[in-house]
Amino acid sequence: MDLPVLITVLVLALFFGYGVYLFIRGRQSEVEKRLGQYTAPTVEAEAEEAVRAARRSPLGDRLERVLSGRGFAENIRTQLARANLKLTAGEFIAATVISVILFGFLAYFLGHRNPLFGLGGAVLGFFAPRWYVSFLQQRRLNAFNSQLSDTINMLVNGLRAGYSVLQAMEAVAEEMAPPASEEFRRVVREVQLGLSMEEALNNLLRRVPSDDLDLMITAMNVQREVGGNLAEVLDSISFTIRERIRIQGEIRALTAQGRYSGYIVSFLPIVVAVLIYFINPDFIRPLFENRTCGWPILGFAAMGIIIGNIVIRKIVEIEV
Repeated sequence: MDLPVLITVLVLALFFGYGVYLFIRGRQSEVEKRLGQYTAPTVEAEAEEAVRAARRSPLGDRLERVLSGRGFAENIRTQLARANLKLTAGEFIAATVISVILFGFLAYFLGHRNPLFGLGGAVLGFFAPRWYVSFLQQRRLNAFNSQLSDTINMLVNGLRAGYSVLQAMEAVAEEMAPPASEEFRRVVREVQLGLSMEEALNNLLRRVPSDDLDLMITAMNVQREVGGNLAEVLDSISFTIRERIRIQGEIRALTAQGRYSGYIVSFLPIVVAVLIYFINPDFIRPLFENRTCGWPILGFAAMGIIIGNIVIRKIVEIEV
C-alpha cells in the first residue's frame, strides 16, 4: 500500500473514531437510566452534572465559547434537545466537520479518485449528522405522541383524586415510560427550581414540538388564568387525541403503497447508476466527465427525482 494512501486511511480512522465517540457519548447510557429510577431528584441532578463535567472535551468547549450568543448555535441546541442528544453545539459542529472529511475522502477513493465523487461525498457528510438528528427527533416525537393520551388520562385521574397539577405531573414522571416520564420530570424539576408553571410548560413544548401537546398546554394555561374544571377539559382533549391517532393510522395504512412507490421511484435511478458505474465504469463515465452534456443531464435527472418525490409526498400526505 502506498504511503499517502496509508496515511489517509489512518487519518480517516482517527476522524471516524472521534465522530463515533461524540455521538455515542451524546446518548444517555442504560446505567444512567436505571440509576435515575431509584435516585432522588437532588442526587439525580448532581449525578447529571458530574456526568456532564466528565463528558467535556477541549475541542467542544473551545467551539462552544466561540459559538456562544450566535443565533444558529441556539437553533442547534434546540434541535439537539429535541433529539435528546447530550451534545453541545460546538461538539455537533465538530462532528459535522469530521463527517464531511470522512465521507469526502471515502467517496473520492471509492470513486476511482474522481473529484466529483469526493464533492458529492462531502455534501452527503455535511447532511448526514442532521439527518441522524432529525431521525432521532421524529422517533422521539412519535413515541411521545403515542404516550400523550395515556399521560393526559393519568393527569386527569390524579386531578380527580385531589392532586395538584404538579403532583399529578410527578405521578406521570414516576409511572410512565420514557420519553414522557423524562420530559415531565424536567417540568417538575424546573418548577421546583423556581420557574413558573407556564415557563416550564413552554420549555417542554420547545423540546417536544407536538400539536397535541400544544393543545394540552394551552388548555392548562387558560384554566390557570380564568379557572374551570381542568380534569374535564383534559379528558375531552384526550378523547380528541385518541380519535386523531386512530384516523392517522387508517390513513397511513391506505397510503402506504403510494409512499413506498415514491421511495422506490426516487432511489432506483441512483442505485442503478452506482451499480453500472462499478460494473462498467467506461459506460457511464462520460456523464461525469463531459461538462457540456453529461453534467446538465445529471442536473436535470436530480431535479426530476426531487420534484417527483415532493409531488408524491404531497399527494399521500393528508392532514388530520
